[in-house]
Amino acid sequence: MSHQKVQDLQRRQLLAWLGASPLLSMGKDVYAQDPANELVRNVAKRPDPMIWTPTTPLDLIADPSQAINVFDFEPVAFAKVPPAHFAYMASGIDDEVTLRANRTSFLKYSLRPRRLRDVSEIDTSVSMFGTRWKSPIILAPTGGNKAYDPEGEVAVAKAARKGGFLNILSSAAASSIEDVVAARQGQVWFQLYATSSFEVSKQIAKRLDRAGVPVMEITVDRNGGRNQETFARLRRLDNRNCAACHTHGAPGSRFERPIYDGIDFTNVKSMSSSNMTWDFIRKMRDVTQMKLIIKGIQTEEDAELCLKYGVDGIHVSNHGGRSEDGGRGAIECLPEIAKVAKGKVPILFDSGIRRGSDIFKALALGASAVCVGRPYLWGLGAFGQPGVERVMDILQTELVASMQQMGTPDIASIVPGMVIKTS
Repeated sequence: MSHQKVQDLQRRQLLAWLGASPLLSMGKDVYAQDPANELVRNVAKRPDPMIWTPTTPLDLIADPSQAINVFDFEPVAFAKVPPAHFAYMASGIDDEVTLRANRTSFLKYSLRPRRLRDVSEIDTSVSMFGTRWKSPIILAPTGGNKAYDPEGEVAVAKAARKGGFLNILSSAAASSIEDVVAARQGQVWFQLYATSSFEVSKQIAKRLDRAGVPVMEITVDRNGGRNQETFARLRRLDNRNCAACHTHGAPGSRFERPIYDGIDFTNVKSMSSSNMTWDFIRKMRDVTQMKLIIKGIQTEEDAELCLKYGVDGIHVSNHGGRSEDGGRGAIECLPEIAKVAKGKVPILFDSGIRRGSDIFKALALGASAVCVGRPYLWGLGAFGQPGVERVMDILQTELVASMQQMGTPDIASIVPGMVIKTS
């Protein structure tokens, strides 16, 4: 090979390396479309700011204490959790537009900090239904936690107890409400997936009353089937025999959900609640003394109906992008619900929370508290209970830092004027 050809080959290899380098990835637009000779001249143009600590999914932490942010747990969980189990948690539906929008929509809102305020002491506590919690961060209801760690929801409850956080148990949980209440050694809320039969919900409500559950969330945004493409594709990589861990029946069946133990399903036509109307809320009022929150509200019209039917709280959520692929991030739904309900009933929020600044924005836009789902499941799958504890500790620490920088010594000081929509 001639000297000129060697030089040409080396130049192409250099350019290929530069194009793939994470160190220069932020500056790709400088040279990505230039011809080769122009690329060489532009190599000296660096992004500002430079990326000095690029990360890749191969940079796995070996211990929860090594985590710098909650994202550090996700690749570890991916490495440890069986592909089908991880995929179920990670999936959105269809094109996953809403799944992505839950994150990118936070970038549409910018913070407006206030200065010269005493923030030497920060109080993150909130009160809901007569109970004061040290933090507005809640462990959201998520199903089948034993898919990520053998202790499942019990490990999550223990982490909640240690950190002083509220946790909400899902009716899709792999652990019983009694076991979770015992592990939490304190208040646990419950989230209901209703079936086509009100009688089933009635029996569950009575069991929750006996267990001392004070609040029940009724999910209203899961009415039919869904195309979870990420789940379907990753599941093909899982060569295990499903019967090895789904010993009580098909994955996701009622036989795997302890909350349904002892309930007669003879007259149940469907496990979905596609026949649910507002009358369901009225009837549930006659069954239980629990406070009732409606989970899955995204419009002011439905918020007004929540108030009309006397619900005790509203949970703004698009199910983490797992119900419909409508495209709107959940944070964009929050202001219109707050316009109707703020100050009248507590407003919970979830979908896309990953940072303390995300939590701050949600609180400023009207949320009374926020629920975190996937991040603590990453921690659970990566390191069990210690992983959940560390995820929650990181989010709490980031929230405190955000409140100090914004000039808000307590949650009541966080007001709408501290957030502005910029796009």
